[in-house]
Amino acid sequence: MNLRDLRYLVAVAEHGHFGRAADACFVSQPTLSTQIKKLEETLGVVLIERTNRKVMLTPVGNAIVAQAQTVLRSVSDLERIADEFRDPFGGEFRLGIIPTVAPYLLPKILGPIRKRFPNLSISLTEAQTAVISAQLKTGELDAVVLALPLGEEQLIEREIYKEPFYLALSKLRCKANRKTAALSDLDSEEVLLLEDGHCLRDQALDVCNSRNAVENTNFRATSLETLRQMVAADAGVTLMPKLAVPAAKGTVRYLPFKGSDVPHRRIGLCWRASSTRGALMEDMAELLAGLKLADG
Repeated sequence: MNLRDLRYLVAVAEHGHFGRAADACFVSQPTLSTQIKKLEETLGVVLIERTNRKVMLTPVGNAIVAQAQTVLRSVSDLERIADEFRDPFGGEFRLGIIPTVAPYLLPKILGPIRKRFPNLSISLTEAQTAVISAQLKTGELDAVVLALPLGEEQLIEREIYKEPFYLALSKLRCKANRKTAALSDLDSEEVLLLEDGHCLRDQALDVCNSRNAVENTNFRATSLETLRQMVAADAGVTLMPKLAVPAAKGTVRYLPFKGSDVPHRRIGLCWRASSTRGALMEDMAELLAGLKLADG
């Protein structure tokens, strides 16, 4: 038994087809079939039911595939640890990022990160705060970019920028011709918000609750882009993070808030306090903070 044969078995399970599994493993179908047959002989059990139409795992096959996946993940972790030891600023870097930040921030930071850390291979996961923070704590991610604070002792937080909110409203409204907005402009407004699970929803609610604004409960968006389209249709107003504000004018107007108490959110890089890549994390946090992402 060897790791190659386990990879072949997992590929068959994932693709449900010997030919597609062989293509994914870059071997011929006869080679893959022969090796899986040898694996069955070694283990003394039948792993796969073979028919003319489809491939099905036997009950013991299902159990062994699950264990094989665990073994292969462990091997991948061993290889990653060795890579990190050889080059603390290289190897795989698994970064999680929340959806209200990802599409606007990533184009600004990926280039500088690649320039500073040319040997780093970045894999990205976009998901809500609860998901990526859980993956960070279980070791599935190396670091996350999200709204602060998380306030958990086992995690280190570094702020990389403060992002002010703009008042987004339809160009059809009389307020759209103003250059700035005041928090009082939210009074009695119907505010469009994201669905539950987005930290931006909670931040916007805090601002609304400080005024007499009312949430439009007939609609909750899954993304900022959906919110933008609803505002364009004059279904209500919303709070838009600065990085999500487009440079070109369109059917939505974005007014910066004036005054000393401008509503904003804090975006930061977080990682496990126990991480062996602390030096890399600190350097990356310093790099991102130095980009002054929400300035200007």
